[in-house]
Amino acid sequence: MSARLPAPGTARRFVLEQTRLQPLALVPEIVVQLADEAVPLWQKTEEELAEHGVPLPYWAFAWAGGQAIARYILDHADVVRGKRIVVFAGGGGIEAIAAVRTGAAQVLASEIDPFARAAMALNAEANGVEFAISDHDFLVEPLPEADVLCLGDVFFEQPMSERVAELALRAATAGVLVLVGDPGRTYLPRERLIRLAEYAVPTPRTLEDADVKQTVVWRFEA
Repeated sequence: MSARLPAPGTARRFVLEQTRLQPLALVPEIVVQLADEAVPLWQKTEEELAEHGVPLPYWAFAWAGGQAIARYILDHADVVRGKRIVVFAGGGGIEAIAAVRTGAAQVLASEIDPFARAAMALNAEANGVEFAISDHDFLVEPLPEADVLCLGDVFFEQPMSERVAELALRAATAGVLVLVGDPGRTYLPRERLIRLAEYAVPTPRTLEDADVKQTVVWRFEA
């Protein structure tokens, strides 16, 4: 059974009601709509959709991997300037905002969660940028033409991690620069990664097991 979708126009309202605009810990140049607690928001999401067992609202938190990629992009503008960027599972759009800020020619962020897409649109507005937002799932649909693919904190669970690794391999084999931001998740495909940078990312204890997560930006190699 497919997940229930919010009524038209309600996703934006829900995001505004349940989050507040805040600067990112590692990337204070960017502000995004963030929730303070995970479990209460998770419960409110189920209430909003009148459905149980909905996924964790990843979009409402600034995960360490996404922040690290955004920091790397802002500090190394040549990586994205004038290029076509795709952000897979873009969450709140942190990497996409950073890419636009540093002069990317084209930025597309994908998310299958309608609340995440609403959050991305709000965050783009708050930061004075524009980028394309897609509901396409590039694990099952062809990746659009791109020069850079961003994968921020997407190696949580084994089945999805294996599929994301396959996506990364296809992209890297086609000549796409694949950037992976990860704080040491269990299913990270380390055998194909080359370290580019490392950051100490402040993280809330409601989400992580430490106040600071050492987070690496990697290049995925074919």
